Amino acid sequence: MLLAALQERFGEVVAIPSDLDGLDEAVRIASHRVHRRYSDRPVSPALVRLICALALSAPSKSDLQQRDIVVITAPALRARIAGFLPHMPWVREAPAFLVFCANGARLPEIAQLRNKPFPNDHLDLFFNATADAAIALATALRAAEAIGLGGCPISEIRNRADEVSAWLGLPERVIPFAGLCLGWPADDGQISPRLPLFMTLHENRYDGGDLAAGLTAYDRRRRTQQPYPEQRDPARWGEMADYGWSEDKARQYAEPQRATFGAFVLQRGFKLD
Repeated sequence: MLLAALQERFGEVVAIPSDLDGLDEAVRIASHRVHRRYSDRPVSPALVRLICALALSAPSKSDLQQRDIVVITAPALRARIAGFLPHMPWVREAPAFLVFCANGARLPEIAQLRNKPFPNDHLDLFFNATADAAIALATALRAAEAIGLGGCPISEIRNRADEVSAWLGLPERVIPFAGLCLGWPADDGQISPRLPLFMTLHENRYDGGDLAAGLTAYDRRRRTQQPYPEQRDPARWGEMADYGWSEDKARQYAEPQRATFGAFVLQRGFKLD
């Protein structure tokens, strides 16, 4: 199963040492699928709390623990968040919804409580906190999938980060990193093909190889395995017979994306120098 999942993911055979035992977790990681459709089966508060505890068991830079999770249980609050994401109905429909936050507030507060200076109020504080939040989010997905749940991260809550922060009562230097829908999957989902390993896996020195040739091959493979159901903004860019991942991402980032987010981060008390 592991060999097949990796071949579907990368379009090549990835060697698996023959002397390894207990590859169940490796199979789950290789077979990861995003799930946006869920059954009516509820996800109990106890199960959500367990997944959060497992997520917060993840590695943390220098044991600084600069991440928090807000579990959204109030229907009105969920509806408010889902209201600015109408193109993502799963935010409203998922049995459980969490918001992972980067916390740069706790360490300065600890320094003050312990009567110590805090000379590290610069970019690294923000960087470490967002990395901790990302690791916790990834671990939550792994934990959920091990139990049989499916999930879908929602980075677009940062499109309205100021409002989401206010709704969640986030203090200065705590910002929303991403949401996470959780539920029992209504279908099997699909493994998303990834860029070939020669483009993203390097030894000793970075070597991206021939980008154009690599993208051409990857786009072709992805169209076969997971074609896009529609093309992004055809009114502006037209229709393409060979529409693929590289064209989709080029079109996506031809539009401004969260251009004010840096100003928001500064306004929330982080320093980026």
